Amino acid sequence: MAQEIERKFLVSSDGWRASVRSSSQVRQGYLSSNAKATVRVRSYDDQRAVLTLKGRASGLVRAEYEYAIPVEDARELLEMAQPHVLEKRRYLVEHDGMTWEVDVFEGRHQGLVLAEIELERADQAVKLPDWVGEEVSEDERYFNATLSRS
Repeated sequence: MAQEIERKFLVSSDGWRASVRSSSQVRQGYLSSNAKATVRVRSYDDQRAVLTLKGRASGLVRAEYEYAIPVEDARELLEMAQPHVLEKRRYLVEHDGMTWEVDVFEGRHQGLVLAEIELERADQAVKLPDWVGEEVSEDERYFNATLSRS
């Protein structure tokens, strides 16, 4: 089974900016979200797009299936997902041999900055950078599907 194991943190300072490897503009919309599964469409710089199905989380682990789709299809699906669409700039940031994703939200969530790290195992040790603050991995208020509805 395909799965995602990730930890998520509030970002407490701009220290991450010194280690940015790349960034992209992300638009993501939620077509369906319930207790069992979430269906999301995401586009990167309006050049690449994916459709993602995620199962319910069990701690840090959840089923995740992701498929490349044509960008034009993503544009149409993002329109279908309105008003449950988020916009953010995603930065890939290197720290201690790992790649972090730092999301700087725009629009109605402007000012929110979250950092995520994907893991191979739920018990994997991670050296936290000094620019991360409170862990919010299991705080539903910071799930993107929840943010899309608020």
